[in-house]
Amino acid sequence: MSHFSCFRSSFGPKIACFIRTCCFRNSFGPKIACFIRTCFRFPLWVCLFYFITLSLVGFLALSVSNTKNNLFKPNNLDLFFTSVSASTDSSMGTVEMEVFSTTQLVIMIILMLMGGEVFMSMLSLQLMKSNFPKNSQSTSSKSVHQIELDLVSCSSYLENNISINSSSTDVDDDILKYNSIKLLSYVVLGYLLVVHIGGSTLVALYLSVVPSAKQVMEKKGLPIQTFSVFTTVSTFSNCGFIPTNENMIVFNKNSGLLLILIPQALLGNTLYPACLRLVIWVLKKTTKKVEFSYLLKNYREIGYYHLLSGIHSCLLTATVLGFIVLQWVLFCFMEWNSEAMDGLNSYQKLVASLFEVVNSRYVGESVFDISIISPAILVLFVVMMYLPPYTSFFPTRYRESESKVKENKKKTFMEDLICSQLSYLITFIILVCITERQKLKEDPRNFSLLNITIEVISAYGNVGFTSGYSCNRRIRRDSSCDDKWYGFVGRWSNQGKWILILVMFFGRIKLFNFNGGQAWKLY
Repeated sequence: MSHFSCFRSSFGPKIACFIRTCCFRNSFGPKIACFIRTCFRFPLWVCLFYFITLSLVGFLALSVSNTKNNLFKPNNLDLFFTSVSASTDSSMGTVEMEVFSTTQLVIMIILMLMGGEVFMSMLSLQLMKSNFPKNSQSTSSKSVHQIELDLVSCSSYLENNISINSSSTDVDDDILKYNSIKLLSYVVLGYLLVVHIGGSTLVALYLSVVPSAKQVMEKKGLPIQTFSVFTTVSTFSNCGFIPTNENMIVFNKNSGLLLILIPQALLGNTLYPACLRLVIWVLKKTTKKVEFSYLLKNYREIGYYHLLSGIHSCLLTATVLGFIVLQWVLFCFMEWNSEAMDGLNSYQKLVASLFEVVNSRYVGESVFDISIISPAILVLFVVMMYLPPYTSFFPTRYRESESKVKENKKKTFMEDLICSQLSYLITFIILVCITERQKLKEDPRNFSLLNITIEVISAYGNVGFTSGYSCNRRIRRDSSCDDKWYGFVGRWSNQGKWILILVMFFGRIKLFNFNGGQAWKLY
């Protein structure tokens, strides 16, 4: 029985096929391969299992490692929260970052890298390759020239009205598709390496040359190389963790550093599809490989979520830049002379404002204290954090030409019960308000509904923006209250932290519920 009979529509035949094809083999390799192929039919559960496992392993690694100051060690819940936040690229913090030692920072680098969208997409390409028949993989070494000759010979047969064996043509298509996916995985790997190596080098060079930035490193006791790699990985994966307690506030006057990080934030998320297609187009022009042409023309058949059409990539780029310009103009208009801009000259204000609005979409690094920004801008940030990364203005005429004709599939009752993203977020906000109801009464300035909403939406969007907590905002002054440089969630109860952990997991797999709530009709 072929391994590919595992991919039946019902769950029962998959399990039966898994038992027959895997459990009764002599070698262990085919078992693992078949198991991976079987599980790949359920990407939601695979992704959820991946993030939970990654978070648990990260928690164990952080717990057995020593902190920078052995006199203080975060409790297990805070360590697990930090691990989940790094794995899901959320950067929600309950512990000050300068507590962690260099070893723990390296652990977080690995968690952020493995939880990044581009890295995970590279893993999905490896799984996609394993789904091809063995004859496609065994003959994938066929040269591109030979494939082109085969295609030419096929066309000549057609012209002469000679029948062609369809199975042979299908094999050639499988070979070309397999080679294209294989080449795409190399392109993504190269993209990942170039951005990380180049970004880390530029950040390290800047910190070594600019005295003010170098002084911050010496004062914090942070190695430049560790900081550079950590910041680059965090920015590209759109996590938002920075090894300093103050995040990027301490660098708000270092405009050069901010300009280095802005492209990294865009290359790793919102503009990744457009940049990937541009890279493939350039490689096609320079190498003349047929696989690159196949990738550009058959992006839907490839099944790689981040590979979009040319028109879609252009519209996505225009939308991303439009959102940035809109936020930038409004932010400068509202905050130019505000307390958040104190001490900055005009050039520094422009660069810092640009950095802040770019980070409102899935990065979360901040050069300003969010709590003192005007509510109108905060509401705008909430909207930006809620929007999916590839949100774009897509006119109907293009959408109709792009969309593939789908079969009328009858949905199950459980699929109809699935609610929309917004309904789940409202539920999470209500649950947090219940767990923190006592603090809402005693400390309404810090525990306001807006601050709670920002925290929940930020966790859902895996952004990391937080209003923080200020002892000065308390109605009843408490001498024991001590201001800390961590997120607002750090002051929540344990129940509230667990809810936000669920929100971070939910936000990381929100791709699988974008169509939720369509069965509900509102009149």
